[in-house]
Amino acid sequence: MTKTKMEEKEEIILDELEDEDASENEEVQVTKPEKTQVNHVDDLPGVGAATIDKLKKSGYLDLMSIALATPGELVGACEIGETTANKVISLARSNMQMSFLSGAELLEKRKQVLNISTGSTEVDKLLGGKGIETATITEFFGKYGSGKSQFAHVFAVRAQLPLEKGGAGGMAVFIDTENTFRPERIIQIAEGLKLNPEEVLKNIKVARAFNSEHQVLLAEKVEDLIKKQNLPIKIIIVDSLTAHFRAEFIGRGTLADRQQKLNKHMHTLMKLADTYNLAIYVTNQVMVKPDMFFGDPTEAVGGNIVAHNSTFRVYLRRGKKDTRVAKLVDSPNLPEGEAIYTVVDKGIKDA
Repeated sequence: MTKTKMEEKEEIILDELEDEDASENEEVQVTKPEKTQVNHVDDLPGVGAATIDKLKKSGYLDLMSIALATPGELVGACEIGETTANKVISLARSNMQMSFLSGAELLEKRKQVLNISTGSTEVDKLLGGKGIETATITEFFGKYGSGKSQFAHVFAVRAQLPLEKGGAGGMAVFIDTENTFRPERIIQIAEGLKLNPEEVLKNIKVARAFNSEHQVLLAEKVEDLIKKQNLPIKIIIVDSLTAHFRAEFIGRGTLADRQQKLNKHMHTLMKLADTYNLAIYVTNQVMVKPDMFFGDPTEAVGGNIVAHNSTFRVYLRRGKKDTRVAKLVDSPNLPEGEAIYTVVDKGIKDA
């Protein structure tokens, strides 16, 4: 029995409705996946590829950086709408394990901290007994010739030593802002430690920063060395931290902008230190306080921004004859004190 045109038309309409129902069900399954933990920016549900690309290009490479951002920051940096910014931040925060840890858990986490020796027993004692720590920012400040860059070269070599010899068993990144890095000095220190100078130099990644923007960018690029090239970076050295900021931002009118930019730069370094358990060693310039009539008028550049972001702060100065003095001025768990050291061909040693 042949079908009438009316019956054929009704069947076509019913088929179309069934297809629509199926597509709606598929959409529901896509937009409402099972709750799984998202660990990467690429996996954020409901966020388009174009938005993810903008986030990455603006430096928001992980969920933590997005979760800690404000909608205004994302709107300005990524050129996205406020609604999209709020959505992305909300998704990042909901997928972050932003919970409290007990003191016992933190103590267990502290067992993963490594130390890099200075080469001087006295200076190591000043810093807790084993040298500078990973997962922290250590700042050495002082006048020219006080030994800041000497320590930078020493740490770049000693970070490559195995753990049992006071090293971290990894590579170093040296961000040079004042043209202070000297491979010849690295060779001297390496030979003093009976290491292969060529291998030591290969394990130090050096980049010359020509302005503050370049310096900030280089610090952000360190994550690519770790994640994309799988390099075992164990220390980032910035010599010096404030030279470009001090030269470019002149006058009180630019002070707020300088401090804000410097603060963001130090937060980038701290995030790298905490995420990848590596040490951050920064050198800092000093200035003389004109309103101080008694005591040492020398003060580190950068004000409270640098002071609050540095976990350990050490003031270096020249001592008697050929000695130098290291003074611990700030630490979360160590008392103030002083240590006397000298600079020799092999690096740093006790006076």
